Amino acid sequence: MMTDDLDALLQRLARQRFRARFHLRGRELETARTRGHDTMRRHAAELIERRLAPAEPTNDGRQTPYRGHPVFVAQHATATCCRTCLHRWHGIPPGRALDGAERARVVEAICRWIERECGRAGTAG
Repeated sequence: MMTDDLDALLQRLARQRFRARFHLRGRELETARTRGHDTMRRHAAELIERRLAPAEPTNDGRQTPYRGHPVFVAQHATATCCRTCLHRWHGIPPGRALDGAERARVVEAICRWIERECGRAGTAG
């Protein structure tokens, strides 16, 4: 799937009941806002490299907490939390390490979602 399709995928994911319940709130929202886009992108890249990119990630399916960092929340919202979700929603097969383009796509999905959440929370009344 091309990056051009990423917005459409994020919109589909936002309509899925499980994924639609994830939002940045409280400390996670404040972290995303104060640390900024570049830091969130760097954190996403580091976390994906360690937790999702290997061919057989440690504790796959349970490696991503639901809270504690904006990237973790974003991973669940964008179906980039485990290799099963990555395969189901992004078409990236399990059993092999993610290549550079796949890692970049995952990071982009996470960062776009975080940016939207920061904007959404800023306009919520």
